[in-house]
Amino acid sequence: MFVARVEPPWELEAWRVAARAAWCAQVPPETVEWNGDAQGSLIGGQDVAALPAVREAPRVSSDFMALANAVLCHRDPQRHALLYRLLWRMGQGERGLLDHATDADVHRAEVLAKSVRRDTHKMKAFVRFREVPGETEAFVAWFEPEHYIVDRVAPFFARRFAGMRWAILTPYRSAHWDGHALAFGPGGVRADAPEDDARESLWRTYYANIFNPARLNPTMMRSEMPQKYWKHLPETQLLPELIQNAGARVREMAERAPELPRRRIPEAPAEPVLTADDSLDAVRAAAAACRRCELWQPATRTVFGEGPDDARVVLMGEQPGDEEDLSGRPFVGPAGKLLDRVLAELGIDRRTLYLTNAVKHFRFEQRGKRRLHRNPTSTQVQACRPWLQQELARIDPQLIVCLGANAARTVLGGDFQLMAQRGQWRVMAEGARALATLHPSWVLRQPEGEARQAALALFKNDLALLAAALPQ
Repeated sequence: MFVARVEPPWELEAWRVAARAAWCAQVPPETVEWNGDAQGSLIGGQDVAALPAVREAPRVSSDFMALANAVLCHRDPQRHALLYRLLWRMGQGERGLLDHATDADVHRAEVLAKSVRRDTHKMKAFVRFREVPGETEAFVAWFEPEHYIVDRVAPFFARRFAGMRWAILTPYRSAHWDGHALAFGPGGVRADAPEDDARESLWRTYYANIFNPARLNPTMMRSEMPQKYWKHLPETQLLPELIQNAGARVREMAERAPELPRRRIPEAPAEPVLTADDSLDAVRAAAAACRRCELWQPATRTVFGEGPDDARVVLMGEQPGDEEDLSGRPFVGPAGKLLDRVLAELGIDRRTLYLTNAVKHFRFEQRGKRRLHRNPTSTQVQACRPWLQQELARIDPQLIVCLGANAARTVLGGDFQLMAQRGQWRVMAEGARALATLHPSWVLRQPEGEARQAALALFKNDLALLAAALPQ
């Protein structure tokens, strides 16, 4: 017989070192006694760590390592042997073993891993910190997990409560966060944690007020919040009374006179009435309260134009993007950076230009955490047209450069064809000249390589016409 030692018994690296030594020495699973959790035999045996290697270590998938990481946290004393048996079989040629869900070893490992994941979820949900008397921003929580999950879950609390000092005590292990680093130590007893603090009284008051008796489901409640955790949770002291009075509260709610719904979004401030004598700053302030179309609701703010009030040149894009919406300034995102680079190469000082957009709010589609650009509709462009007209009337530019098809159609008419008619100066009715070119974001959307270089060359050639029109 051989002995494999795992210390601590829940640590993946400790098991991996022992399992690799055993496998490289070609020690069959049935001849290894694992002493993790002190479950090894009383009969002595040679330590696998001292055996010479006769084969190279096997390669295993990341899925197996993730499974092993979870299984090792279980309290089953046979988990080390189970994982080594799986490793042995995969190393002997069963490469797709984990895909066989009906295999007895695979099924058992999945059952153990699921139990650990469930215990992990419960710990995240039911740990309650209590303030340490006499200390500032120091908290202690007591928890009794089913499995060895403290090392697994502690990083979650370090991220969630990074700004305070805390400790989580369990019967077998403790975790400590000092605001900078995690440390682990031996377990404790329930008496090591404070019994109560002032915040819990506030929490119970809040919980009692948000408790919805109409949605009471005691069976589901006990499934999601097992009673063995209730002793850790201050709100559970209220549950017997809340459950007992639920029926009466539901009847009271049903008999209560209906109330008109409250607006989630406050009423928009009224737009000030502008006159021809009002300054560009007055127009900017009025546009901040614009509610002429629905784009203001999901957007962060109105993104008005920026630049000198007497600029000779106006550069106009389609609409602000994600970074512009967050900052409140036009052309500060990737497209703006490309525009800045091309202007600098042509010797054009951006600070002398007035930059704006045909539409003043960002239209987007939410995809997870990302906000993806969507073209504004003709109705939205039309709703924003008065703001553009107010800007141009006060600046009275000599040259207007339209970046992109929508900007060009706003200035040059709805039948304007960008790719066929770009790069040509046109005289406007007011006497100003207008030039249409590509939008820098279109250039960035081209595949890297020749396609993007060709698009960039077109963009730069068009802006070179602007450089040539400026006084030297």
